[in-house]
Amino acid sequence: MARLLPLVATAVLFPLCILAADPSARCLALQQTLHLENTTILNVTYADGPTIVATPGVCQSTASTSVPLCRVQFVINTTSTSAVHAEAWLPDTWFGRFMGTGNGGVGGCIDYQGLDYGTSLHFAGVGSDNGHDGASGLPFLNHPEVINDFAFRAVHLEAVIGKQIVQAYYGTPAAKSYYMGCSTGGRQGTTAALKFPADFDGILAGSPATDFNHLSGWLGLMYHAIGATDPSIANVDSPSFIPPALWEVVSAEILRQCDALDGLVDGIIAEPDDCDFLPDILVCEGGPSSSCLTGPQLLALKIIYSPLLGTDGELIYPRYSPGAEANPLAASVFGGVFGQITADWERYAVLNVTEHNFTDFGLADIARFDEVNPGGIESFELDMSEFRDRGGKFVTYHGRRDPVRPPTFNYSPASASLLMHALQLISSTHSKIVYDRITHTLGTPSLDGFYRLFLVPGMSHCYGGIGAPAFGQGPDKALNVVNASSHNILLALVDWVEGGVAPATIIGSGVNDTERTHCRYPIESKFNGSTFVCL
Repeated sequence: MARLLPLVATAVLFPLCILAADPSARCLALQQTLHLENTTILNVTYADGPTIVATPGVCQSTASTSVPLCRVQFVINTTSTSAVHAEAWLPDTWFGRFMGTGNGGVGGCIDYQGLDYGTSLHFAGVGSDNGHDGASGLPFLNHPEVINDFAFRAVHLEAVIGKQIVQAYYGTPAAKSYYMGCSTGGRQGTTAALKFPADFDGILAGSPATDFNHLSGWLGLMYHAIGATDPSIANVDSPSFIPPALWEVVSAEILRQCDALDGLVDGIIAEPDDCDFLPDILVCEGGPSSSCLTGPQLLALKIIYSPLLGTDGELIYPRYSPGAEANPLAASVFGGVFGQITADWERYAVLNVTEHNFTDFGLADIARFDEVNPGGIESFELDMSEFRDRGGKFVTYHGRRDPVRPPTFNYSPASASLLMHALQLISSTHSKIVYDRITHTLGTPSLDGFYRLFLVPGMSHCYGGIGAPAFGQGPDKALNVVNASSHNILLALVDWVEGGVAPATIIGSGVNDTERTHCRYPIESKFNGSTFVCL
């Protein structure tokens, strides 16, 4: 039997539970024996080994299971006007660990790949729909309690009810509880540590969409900069629109100016915040051409690569990271469409309308986001003292080439349009800002005792990209290239919680068996002539 953490003697190495002869009967009995507060058990089934199971809702039609497990589908009535649909996946071979999973965009979609990944490593996993079905924000319209589920409540309740299901099935409570999510899931993990510090012992929060109102507003102003005004129609005729071929010119110039800053010219800008990109060199001297920028295009570029400041000069959100535009998926951000996440948040959560004109989107819209603050999504101070003091460990990571990454759901033909609702972009610089603000709030010189941030050169949103972007962060099991805590950030978190060994670095893997050591902030990655080291 494979051990979960072969490198740590103090961790739980052997199964806490291997179900006896007929796990199917024990599983199916839960349909009658589970009685949980405000919760209805919808269905209980048993998956006998790797198989494909049907999934409810519009997000996807099927999901994969890698190990024999008991699947419990349930709904939690959060208020009289809102509910969270969720699933618990309970593997036959259980190592005593509970795992909650998160969501993405403004959805709405159970993370089935995360559930499969967790149960393949013998966690008992729970995932929810975050309070509404689908990746659209339309269910927010005139439903403030649905927004509350999205903003803070769904993950908390999946932890509370999920742990009760785990105890009922295995006959013993989970020894340790973990959380894994990215993007909106990263925001949910951060919120859990701040609002519900007893829910999880270890939290893995990737590319977190914290400061959600300002993130949405910054995205809106970038769309506006290139002339985008409609969430369903691309405005490619705007004078400020920058076509894909010209973005290739911009990317090449950014690399020319900044690629060597980390000591190696390899197509990766390890520290985009060190890149003082000067776009004026690209301006057209004569008429427009395919290799230069017109005045309106140059202005758009300067807006995109400048931090967003308020009317009093205060920082609202950091700039787009130089080098991220080189990712082929960046075209979905700069394709001339006003992004669905910002559009949905303003229409359905902030204004409670179905139609809205985004032509004049600006700072006033962001101020309105802050004033309404749907679901109290920003109504917390970055004080993790209670989570820290009870021994919680928080690990986060962020790709430095984070433009956007479509979700990996298995879309049915009827739901293919959901893709545009789930696109996301989050500046990796903002994760540094959050780290620094938590440090200031706690009044400590370092967060190393309980909080580690890993910035990953070349990585896209949550996973993928160039360089060495695979380090066990899920949701795809293929990202678990090496089953060791040195190369797997989830196992490193378990190592820290249960063995007291904090991750100093994490080793990422890429194509052709390449590896690169990723550094914890504020340490930077530098080339020493033969390899990248943390300095």
